[in-house]
Amino acid sequence: MDLNINGKAVPVAVDPAMPLLWVLRDVLGMTGTKFGCGVAACGACTVRIDGQPVRSCVVPTSAAVGRKVQTIEGLGDPGKPHPLQVAWLIEQVPQCGYCQSGMLMAAAALIEKKPKPTDADIDEAITNICRCGTYQRVRAAIKRAAGAKA
Repeated sequence: MDLNINGKAVPVAVDPAMPLLWVLRDVLGMTGTKFGCGVAACGACTVRIDGQPVRSCVVPTSAAVGRKVQTIEGLGDPGKPHPLQVAWLIEQVPQCGYCQSGMLMAAAALIEKKPKPTDADIDEAITNICRCGTYQRVRAAIKRAAGAKA
């Protein structure tokens, strides 16, 4: 099977039913995407497929064939971080950091769809669980990044 991950063709020889999360982490060594619950409830494993946030722990790898997969590793780079990554640091969002890659991927999808999200838009789009409770900082960072995009 060939996957398109972060703009690169990546061949993988796995069971097509294997969850995409495990292909990313265990087969490809891309550990930025986290395992949280395994039932699509927490959002730690969120990646984007064709721009849409998905919980990769329940997506079979076969569902990603022929589509564009973006992981946290492809959101920005050290020389040019994504505006969300910059805002995340300015607003001091991360505490333990475990949920952050999934939150960032969901937030990137949101500001691409709605460049000036309201609080209600953010609440609807960001259903990821943060055990540290940084939700207010997440909201501030999303609004900061959306302002930077304008």
